[in-house]
Amino acid sequence: MNIDLLIERESPLSIRQQCNILDVSRSSYYYKSKGESDENIEIMDLMDKCIMEYPTFGVIRMQSMLQDNGLSASYERVRRLMRKARIRPIYPRKNLTKKREDKNIYPYLLNGLNVTRRNQVWQIDITYIPLLKGFMYMTAIIDVFSRYIVGWNLSNSLDASASIDVVKNAVEKHGKPEILNSDQGSQFTSEAYLNILKEYCIAISMDSKGRALDNIYIERFWRTIKYDYIYINPPSDGIALYKGIQNWLEHYHYRAHQGINRKKPFELYSKVA
Repeated sequence: MNIDLLIERESPLSIRQQCNILDVSRSSYYYKSKGESDENIEIMDLMDKCIMEYPTFGVIRMQSMLQDNGLSASYERVRRLMRKARIRPIYPRKNLTKKREDKNIYPYLLNGLNVTRRNQVWQIDITYIPLLKGFMYMTAIIDVFSRYIVGWNLSNSLDASASIDVVKNAVEKHGKPEILNSDQGSQFTSEAYLNILKEYCIAISMDSKGRALDNIYIERFWRTIKYDYIYINPPSDGIALYKGIQNWLEHYHYRAHQGINRKKPFELYSKVA
């Protein structure tokens, strides 16, 4: 489906209003190719699938994996594309116990915390989503207690504004969480993002460096949506991706999840509403 056939630029309604009526994101409408070569996109797709199976793979082992698939890439090229695809291997960093002198880095608040109710803890993250040609980024927020996705959207950049919009929309629709956990990515350490959380009086929690498992519930969600939908149904464009995720989430929220004792996220989240 071509979004240009649905949006009328000469309409008295704004692009935002038309997208709202059609229930599509403006990011999907404005989506343009990221400009990477076909080979670079193939490399990012392969590395994205690889990190799901081997979460400790860094640049060197990614190079070896690519060579096994007939692709040669320099260390610098692999490292750049890993960063662009937000591929973060899990391994101990040097000086891991040394306190960072960064005012925008916050402590991890979830150690030993017993999560017993909805909106007690949310986790937010961004991931790379491959298309048939090109890619986009998906931001999502999961309610840890129910595994319900309280907010999500797509964008064609890693700008902090996408994360801010998802937080605002989630709070407006579901109320604010007590704690919102993220990694230490630039989107989540930006002044604009942190100020929004402070305005809402949300406690800020951040993963330790190199510990993706600190944000385990949203990481598991990424694995689920990619294996159950994205990898087997690669969308042709942004609008197809948005509609596909929207439909997939309907099934995700209404099916039993082993991690919450075979309960359904929608029912569990609604029962305590």
